[in-house]
Amino acid sequence: MAGLVTLAAGDARVEVAPAIGGAIVAFRWRDREVMRPTPAAALAQGDVRQCASFPLVPFSNRIADARLRAGDADFDLARNYPGMPHAIHGVGFQRAWTVVEAHADRATLALDYDPARDGHRAWPFAFRATQAIALRADARCAALAMTLGIESRDARPFPFGLGWHPYFPRDAATVLRFRAAGMWRTGPTLLPESLGAVPADASFEAPRAIGATTLDNVFTGWDGLATLDDAARGVRVLVEGETATPFLVVYVPPGRDFLAIEPVTHATDAFNRHARGETGTGTRTLPPGGSFSCTMRIVAQSFSPEAA
Repeated sequence: MAGLVTLAAGDARVEVAPAIGGAIVAFRWRDREVMRPTPAAALAQGDVRQCASFPLVPFSNRIADARLRAGDADFDLARNYPGMPHAIHGVGFQRAWTVVEAHADRATLALDYDPARDGHRAWPFAFRATQAIALRADARCAALAMTLGIESRDARPFPFGLGWHPYFPRDAATVLRFRAAGMWRTGPTLLPESLGAVPADASFEAPRAIGATTLDNVFTGWDGLATLDDAARGVRVLVEGETATPFLVVYVPPGRDFLAIEPVTHATDAFNRHARGETGTGTRTLPPGGSFSCTMRIVAQSFSPEAA
């Protein structure tokens, strides 16, 4: 597809599609797919949901019933996902980004969002988002770093959050490991209903094969590291967050050959929960002219069960 930005470092390659939600199209290392590759048909159709990863800005996951409470005001949002009664994943993944700069191993993208131009029901507050994408590789590994930033262009303070939605190849034998303090159990429309300890069938604190596990949950108190070991492809993938992303959404759909591991700054429907007085939602407020950023790293290493 024309318009892709290709980054290269050593034997690693990353392709970015600015026009398709600023998404990552592919991350390959030593001729192996580190992330789920984007089908050619999805690229031709501009289908961001089939890309390898896309940015979540100015919120992740769902806002209940597409109704936002911010300060003393209520806002009706667009239901922007087919068949979904909620607003989902913000606005960045559904809009074209601009290439600010591009070099051999790094690029910066930007998105200027103005509700007066782009629609108040998509998101009622003006902002500028940026993505700094950098690729590094050496004899041991390849590392893709993505820094997502937001700067207010609005005269009003507003709640916000950031995150990513990266997908990875997997099969039943792929070994997953991550540590979290709690898990939100979800209802029929995937809104969180109750927070408790991570149940045994959803716990991957001790590394184990995914098997028939099905998940679509927010985990709290994530320690910032998730690991996927794929013996068949000889790849270990590390997903690394930071203190700004203490929540992890893990999506393991049944009968599919991929999963998503999503570092995010806040819980699902955090802004409305915060407005109701709940604590621990991860909600942040961006003042006029204020800015915030956070970084995720995806690292690929060689892996064999014998050496593990």
